[in-house]
Amino acid sequence: MNHHIFIRFETPAPCAPQIARLIRTAIRGALKAESVSVPCEVDVLITGDAEIHKLNLAQRGVDRPTDVLSFPAFSLLPGAFVARPEDIEPATGLMPLGDMVLSLERAARQAREYGHSFHREIGFLTVHSMLHLLGYDHMDDGPEQRRMRAREEVILQELGLQRPL
Repeated sequence: MNHHIFIRFETPAPCAPQIARLIRTAIRGALKAESVSVPCEVDVLITGDAEIHKLNLAQRGVDRPTDVLSFPAFSLLPGAFVARPEDIEPATGLMPLGDMVLSLERAARQAREYGHSFHREIGFLTVHSMLHLLGYDHMDDGPEQRRMRAREEVILQELGLQRPL
């Protein structure tokens, strides 16, 4: 499927082409795993802790940096993707799913903390954000969180980004 994934680097990244390729692969993998049946558009901003901190405060009222922010364009049901004709942009034929903002600084720090690769952390954060754009949530610390975590692991496994043993 011909999804349009726009990635903008706001922070220097010596391995930007590799990061962009990984993000595109993870987004496409999540869309395929969730049986998304229409071409979609996703906008990704790669930034650092200072900028994501500002966005986190402005958008969520949380006064600290975070790893990834997701801004869904629609309220979708998790695991039950349905595109209505009115959700498709007539000019492009694409369904705009929303935006994600990812902090490279936080991703690098978390990769070290969790003992896995930077590559795996970027893949995880991308899949995590995509599931938010597709209606999943994890705020209840209960069944919704378990469902989202299970989907993340399945998709990461399919992408070859499972947790190290």
